[in-house]
Amino acid sequence: MTEDNAFEWPITVYYEDTDVGGLVYHANYIKFFERARTELFRSLGVSLNDLFTEKASFVVRHIDIDYLKGAQLDDQLTVRTWVNNSRRVAIEFCQVLVNNEGQILCKALITVACVHPDTLKPIKIPEKIMSEISK
Repeated sequence: MTEDNAFEWPITVYYEDTDVGGLVYHANYIKFFERARTELFRSLGVSLNDLFTEKASFVVRHIDIDYLKGAQLDDQLTVRTWVNNSRRVAIEFCQVLVNNEGQILCKALITVACVHPDTLKPIKIPEKIMSEISK
């Protein structure tokens, strides 16, 4: 998965996403990105709940985020997500939030690590996921 074939997930900005000034609250961008990654996995046929029963889980290890332009109430946006880098136990995603004019409002590099849910120790990412994201 590359920028050329990025997964796209639509987002509508609701009142609950905004602060008193009508702009999206900074932490909600991270929620938008999280939802898009979850839907990306779902589109690949991977249920995060099923992974949990298989004793694998993903946790955010690192976020590098740039807020470029504020999103506002009722904006119709798109989160574009692609794999920037993958290793045996971690995946680095590049995610951008764009408006209908194609302007990037926020961009982030987010590294998730695969861990055992009981011990929280790093484990190898399941092969099904690695093969799907490598396409």
